[in-house]
Amino acid sequence: MKKRLARIFALGMLLLCPNMGFGQEEQQAAGMSATDSLMATHDSIVKNLNHQIQELKLQGIMMQEQLELTGKNAKADSLRQAERKARVDSLRNVTVGAPVIVDGDTLFVIYARKGGVTAEMRASTVRQKVLERGKRLTMFADSIYVFDSEVSSDVMAGEDVILSVTDLDALWQNTERMELAKTYRDIIQKKVNELHETYGLQQKLMGLGWVAIIVAVQWLLIWGIVWFLRRWKFRVTRKLLRNIKSISINNYALLDSHRLGIVIIFLFNLMRFLLILFVILIGVTLMFTVFPETKTFVYTVFGFIWNPLKDILLSIVGYLPKLFKIIVIVVCFHYLLRLIRYFANEIASGRLKINGFYPDLAMPTHTILRILLYSFMFVMIWPLLPSSDSEVFQGVSVFIGVIVSLGSSSIVGNVMAGLVMTYMRPFHIGDFIRFGDTEGEVIEKSLLVTRIRTRKNDIVTIPNSNMMSSQTSNYTFSAQRYGIIVHTKVTIGYDEPHGKIEALLLQAAENTDGIKRTPKPFVRITALDDFYVEYEINGYTDRAKTLTTVYSALHQQMLDTMHGAGVEIMSPHIEALRHDLPTQIPKQREK
Repeated sequence: MKKRLARIFALGMLLLCPNMGFGQEEQQAAGMSATDSLMATHDSIVKNLNHQIQELKLQGIMMQEQLELTGKNAKADSLRQAERKARVDSLRNVTVGAPVIVDGDTLFVIYARKGGVTAEMRASTVRQKVLERGKRLTMFADSIYVFDSEVSSDVMAGEDVILSVTDLDALWQNTERMELAKTYRDIIQKKVNELHETYGLQQKLMGLGWVAIIVAVQWLLIWGIVWFLRRWKFRVTRKLLRNIKSISINNYALLDSHRLGIVIIFLFNLMRFLLILFVILIGVTLMFTVFPETKTFVYTVFGFIWNPLKDILLSIVGYLPKLFKIIVIVVCFHYLLRLIRYFANEIASGRLKINGFYPDLAMPTHTILRILLYSFMFVMIWPLLPSSDSEVFQGVSVFIGVIVSLGSSSIVGNVMAGLVMTYMRPFHIGDFIRFGDTEGEVIEKSLLVTRIRTRKNDIVTIPNSNMMSSQTSNYTFSAQRYGIIVHTKVTIGYDEPHGKIEALLLQAAENTDGIKRTPKPFVRITALDDFYVEYEINGYTDRAKTLTTVYSALHQQMLDTMHGAGVEIMSPHIEALRHDLPTQIPKQREK
């Protein structure tokens, strides 16, 4: 611009001083007059100057237009830059960005795209390249530097571009592009050095050395455990057998000397196995932790073991308040049941009497109350059980309830029949009863079954539901209250006077051991058949348990009395057709 202004100034001076610089040309011109020469020269110079002035004016106009255009562009660029910055500032609050995470450490965050590459892809590429550089098996880490160009500043390692920083990246970070590239270079260089210190060749060689040391120490520990336990196993066993006596429960030798020795040796072998297993686990764990690549594997394996144990411990600690509630409920119900049992024992023993409540009902009532209280306690404890509100727990509970309901219908029926019979009091333990064709003494009466011992010492078990649905005779109750009538029938022909027969039968009943004198025995004529008269002798007895013995004695006395009086106890049918058949009376009675 200054050069152009100087040229314009020189041309103006020539117009103002036309004689300057032309003396030599005038002197050299020959054959021309001074006036013509001066006029021609003046016209040529003026023409040239006018032409140059026009050119300069045109160039000035063009320069002015270019300056105006440049100013407009600069202003537009400034506005565009400000608009872009305002837009980035507004997006910074809502844009998360793509963090560059290397080995669990966040290096920086990339927000901008580069062409068609998204921020996430750029972050992934940087991560891969940093890991590749940091984990190389070399003795020294690569050097990271910045290469600046017109469009970007590249963070490089050798010939490899790790990250290209653009103006838009700098705009996101409110800094200059070169400054941002240097900051990223320092961060990447530091991380590459850390990775190389962890995964480099030197670390691998040191890890192999540590593995060798761990294996050697592990072998020595295992050898020492085996040697120590082998040396002291039998010494300790002999000493314990001398000092420890056999363990007995109710005269049963649970652990004698031989079994105790086997148990001690087994415990020593188990201890050896557990110690060796512990040493191996610790050694393998240490070997895996030496190398960074296998640390996560060890943590994962130990997580499989530790996490369930930790969850169980945390669950136990969290369950302690509910557990204390359950303990309080159980203790309260325990002492309540003891109080009820105390009153039941008092009533059963007769020391405590309640009108209308029999002593033999005390223990069954205690059983019923105990079942009800246990059920109520279970209902209170149920919501406090672990996972009681889970769907699986509820489903299993419903399933068990359905199975119990389907399979326990007969059991419930027997239990209800047992409860009804308890308060009906049809018989007691020790009573002699008759159930169908079964006669015997009641030896057990529970909620489910009743057991009877017959006269032949057979034990018959009868479900309570069957006892409720059939007729039962209680001989003991009748014998104690009224007396059991022992009765038997005999047929005598019409040729014998009935008074004689009645007297003989009463005599036989009075002579029978077990038949009471009061009330007196009596005779009934039960039938007048075609050929004989049917007599029935009846006598009272209170011996319910020996009823068959009483019957046998009565029959013996009837035989002796009839035969002694010459009365033949025989069917009259034979009497009518006997012909030469002798009298059917024992000879000693005929004499």
